[in-house]
Amino acid sequence: MGEVDPAFIQDPEHRPRISFTEAEGIPLIDLSPIALHPSSDGVSAVDEGVVREIGNACEEWGFFQVINHGVPLEKRQRIEDLSRKFFAQSLEEKRKVRRNDKEVLGYYDTEHTKNVRDWKEVFDFTIEEPTIIPVSHEPDDKEVTEWTNQWPDYPPELREACQDYAQEMVKLAYKLMELVALSLGLPGDKFHGFFKDQTSFIRFNHYPPCPAPQLALGLGRHKDGGALTILAQDDVGGLEVKRKTDGEWLRVNPTANAYIINVGDIIQVWSNDKYESVEHRVMVNSKRERFSIPFFFNPAHYTMVKPLEELTNEQKPAKYRAYSWGKFITNRKRSNFQKLNVENIQISHFRISE
Repeated sequence: MGEVDPAFIQDPEHRPRISFTEAEGIPLIDLSPIALHPSSDGVSAVDEGVVREIGNACEEWGFFQVINHGVPLEKRQRIEDLSRKFFAQSLEEKRKVRRNDKEVLGYYDTEHTKNVRDWKEVFDFTIEEPTIIPVSHEPDDKEVTEWTNQWPDYPPELREACQDYAQEMVKLAYKLMELVALSLGLPGDKFHGFFKDQTSFIRFNHYPPCPAPQLALGLGRHKDGGALTILAQDDVGGLEVKRKTDGEWLRVNPTANAYIINVGDIIQVWSNDKYESVEHRVMVNSKRERFSIPFFFNPAHYTMVKPLEELTNEQKPAKYRAYSWGKFITNRKRSNFQKLNVENIQISHFRISE
């Protein structure tokens, strides 16, 4: 990634500004009042103040950070260390687990967002092994396939550490979904059933220093298609969130040992637009490399995503028609391997016009 290939260069209106505004307002929520285990009724040891904070953050920002979240620091440090070791290898070694349109998991260095190449390399693995997913995005094709992980030979302990860390992420995700449910006036376990055969995955991101940080982005502007994202980032910073009130891009400053949480498209649809999935992007810089590890909490492929009946009525009719999550994600994956002439599938395609 030495010279800046034109494939990386953003259109002028989407190029990053080198000066940036820090996001003072993104809430930092202390989860210590919560007993961190998925409970059957969702209300054991729930602190109502935390529920209210989560609800306000989801409504006003679509983003928040959590501390005292219950994920052991040594597990996070271990996975961050192994991620760095993996990316430090030669391109030849990393490409031994390179993904393609058949093996959709593993290493990749030519990802596109909004049809512009991202200045990064990634390694993906799923939580459920194997993960069941539709073969194609075609609505009438009922055939399913299995996604299986490709594990590199080095670092040798990577697989075990990843599986261990994944369990911590799932535990935290269930707890956060309970808080989101309660904040919407729903039973705490309302969402649990959707994730029985989850299609969740974890990604290692590596953003190398970029000679032209004013032209390229580590990750272009986008919204997350799943339910919830839990992000571990290092101390370099670079994540920017689009503020809902005025469309201003704000930098999310790293908070030591915190996780950054954002609402995905599925929660936007489930909540019938009460909570909104917000656009975000990643800046690069010319001096320092950056690492991050997002966990994408996604439901089973057979989930039909639609506004929840409890949150719709005659006064508040459903704003979306139901869509298949499996078909949605299969459609999204296509754009990784072919440059599409149109914008990739979005929840707006399922919006019911008023």
